Amino acid sequence: MRRKLDIVDRRTRSRMMAGIRGRDTKIEVRIRKALWGLGFRYRIPRAKGYKGLPGIPDMVLPKYRAVILINGCFFHGHDCHLFRLPKQNRQFWKEKIEKNRKRDASFSNARKTLGWKTLIVWECSLRGKTAIPFDLLVEKLSRWVVEGAGDMELHGESEN
Repeated sequence: MRRKLDIVDRRTRSRMMAGIRGRDTKIEVRIRKALWGLGFRYRIPRAKGYKGLPGIPDMVLPKYRAVILINGCFFHGHDCHLFRLPKQNRQFWKEKIEKNRKRDASFSNARKTLGWKTLIVWECSLRGKTAIPFDLLVEKLSRWVVEGAGDMELHGESEN
């Protein structure tokens, strides 16, 4: 007897996965509005990226040669309480997430070589038991944009 791998049919799963937004999520929009309100001007790259920058960052602040990424802990394989490798189709997810990690590292190194700094805002810093208060997160973000000398990651409070 074959074990059923999914609790929903294929069409429903496809619709559910299609509903996961990759751009303009609520938190991206909230962070953008907060930074705009503080006087920061940025660009939002679309399909082709931004003027030769590797990857497609969520925000580019050309004046500061800074890039901001808002990464989901699951799809980018962050080692925190929000990441758990699925029990179903484990090998597929393991390979996919590892490929995402390698691509992220490659893009980050390429941007660094071009003289750009990158800030990664992890999902766990925004929600869950380790979330940072939003005002504090925006303060850290804006301080990094202006004063930060290199790459940085914002994790949840109890994480490093």
